[in-house]
Amino acid sequence: MRVNLTTTFKQLKAAGACTEGYKKLATSLGGITKYGAETPISLIQILDSNGVEDCLWSLRAVDHPDRDKIARYIACDCAESVLWIYEKYNATDKRPHKAIRIARLFANGEATEQELKAAWAAAREATGAAAWEAAKTAAGAAARAAAWAAAGAAAWEAAKTAAGAAARAAAWAAARAAVREAQTLIIRSYIGIEGGSK
Repeated sequence: MRVNLTTTFKQLKAAGACTEGYKKLATSLGGITKYGAETPISLIQILDSNGVEDCLWSLRAVDHPDRDKIARYIACDCAESVLWIYEKYNATDKRPHKAIRIARLFANGEATEQELKAAWAAAREATGAAAWEAAKTAAGAAARAAAWAAAGAAAWEAAKTAAGAAARAAAWAAARAAVREAQTLIIRSYIGIEGGSK
């Protein structure tokens, strides 16, 4: 599923966009007056201008019937991309994997909200020790990302905490860049037009 999701400066403002991100996007697009407050802005334009976090945040300012489904797909793919780290340390515990699978089923209308909540609770329980008690490890970061089916914010918080030593800081920066690139590719696979960014 690939959809050209769009928003506008007016919608972003109404949704409570942060001043810094709003100004950065406006500058990138030549100013609000010149671009137009109600002219459609592709989320790919936001991704290219402001990055992953602002692009994902901007989903809330999109008026499209598949918005929530696409947001779940993106979150599941991002979580799944780091799930192998959790499973490396917890090979027999498949609860985070199941939570991602149920989230996908829910996005397709094939699971109930009750099933989704139960899967999330089980994943949180499974990853509790690994993620919250050992948040300084890569396994903890991956487990939190999987459990929350988040797009990576938890991993960044864990990475900031874990980067205490200078040697580890460089490793975390490289890992973060790799995850960020993977997330960007995942987002582009869902929200864009083939062969272009607008």
